Amino acid sequence: MSPVPAASATLSRRGRVLLLAAVLTASTTAVATVDLTARAAVPAPAPGWSLMWSDDFTGAANTLPSAANWIIDTGTSYPGGPPNWGTGEIQTYTNSTANVRHDGAGNLVVTPLRDANNNWTSARIETVRTDFKPAAGGVLAIEGRIQMPNVTGAAAAGYWPAFWALGSPYRGNYQNWPGIGEFDVMENVNGINSVWGVLHCGVAPGGPCDEFNGLGDSTPCPGATCQSAFHTYRFEWDTSVSPQQLRWYVDGQHYHTVTQTEVGEPYWTQMTSHGGYFLLLNVAMGGAFPNGVAGGATPTAATVPGRPMLVDYVAVYRRGGSTPPTTTPPPGGVIDAYSTIQAEAFSGQNGVLVEACSEGGQNLGALRNGDWARYDNVDFGSTPPRDFVARVASGAASGVSGLVEVRLDSPTGTPIGSFAIANTGGWQSWRSVPGNVSTVTGRRTVYLTFTSGQPNDFVNVNWFTFRR
Repeated sequence: MSPVPAASATLSRRGRVLLLAAVLTASTTAVATVDLTARAAVPAPAPGWSLMWSDDFTGAANTLPSAANWIIDTGTSYPGGPPNWGTGEIQTYTNSTANVRHDGAGNLVVTPLRDANNNWTSARIETVRTDFKPAAGGVLAIEGRIQMPNVTGAAAAGYWPAFWALGSPYRGNYQNWPGIGEFDVMENVNGINSVWGVLHCGVAPGGPCDEFNGLGDSTPCPGATCQSAFHTYRFEWDTSVSPQQLRWYVDGQHYHTVTQTEVGEPYWTQMTSHGGYFLLLNVAMGGAFPNGVAGGATPTAATVPGRPMLVDYVAVYRRGGSTPPTTTPPPGGVIDAYSTIQAEAFSGQNGVLVEACSEGGQNLGALRNGDWARYDNVDFGSTPPRDFVARVASGAASGVSGLVEVRLDSPTGTPIGSFAIANTGGWQSWRSVPGNVSTVTGRRTVYLTFTSGQPNDFVNVNWFTFRR
């Protein structure tokens, strides 16, 4: 689901080359056992692996996906991003349960629909978390068990289901693709019995990933078609080998690899050294990829609406590597309010990520409306502070700003202090900004909360402190 400029969205070569590969390999694909039903739970990690995050989509029927896990994208673009989501797709995304819902049987259902005026709607969701990456020297696996929309032939023209990941710096920027990286774990177009796995990277057009095509390969789904049954789609990022590898699988069968050497520098570092990736699920209609494979515009008058993609689960696993030690104070530890409090040393959080900081150490990144970080046992003593200071940076787009707030004991309590912040010149362009605070003494739980009238990321925080 490459977010390329709409004017460049032709993508015919990738579609035709990989479609040919799928046809040529169909007769040699091994047959796997295929389960046609939803499972009750996310699979337990294999030996040596640990579960980093998952969603089993066990919500009640006709409810939206968990807001703690997912952001529902709406409209035809990100605010300030390329039109038609950069791919030429023609539908409008909504947060209606007609387009995205739990089915009550353990699946997420994403359904494209067409109204009487020939307008298409569908759904696209992305994880709140943006920090999915392997520990140094370890392996990350992104996995989903999915049944593609059960439609084929002329009736499927324009269907474009996908399960994919974008580099975290894309959130709130929307102009830095493909350098930040994109991993297409599963793509399919036009109801063809094939899964495509693709890497987008570097620069566009051209570059090491041959944009706007990407470095991809495809294979038919084993045992039963991609459209008629659930299959498990998996992507692995392996930093335990040299050169590092990116690998794609369907039902455990390995069909595509890209190595660090193939990408080269500085492009490999650009897509791997940032804070991590966020995951996306969507069903687009029309656009560069299905049009390129079809050889003409899609969807057509023959396209049938209402055929959903079913998602049984999404899971992220890790294996091996060294995880940086946590900076969270030990239980019962006391934080001096007048010391420099490292923002990443939180006791709890909602929606934040931790990334490398240009000033050394780490900072909280990608902070947006509704995010917060909690700091337990902050001791103000008997003399209240006069203000607080936070070390912040912002690369927010023009017109995007928000408040950095201090609250006590609850993330929804009345703020005791705040300051406004907008673009400082970049996400690592740091400045110290003060804000007045009302009287507080004793030992309290402190929340840094982030409030904005826009949905975009608007600030990073390195540290904060209170001053008497």
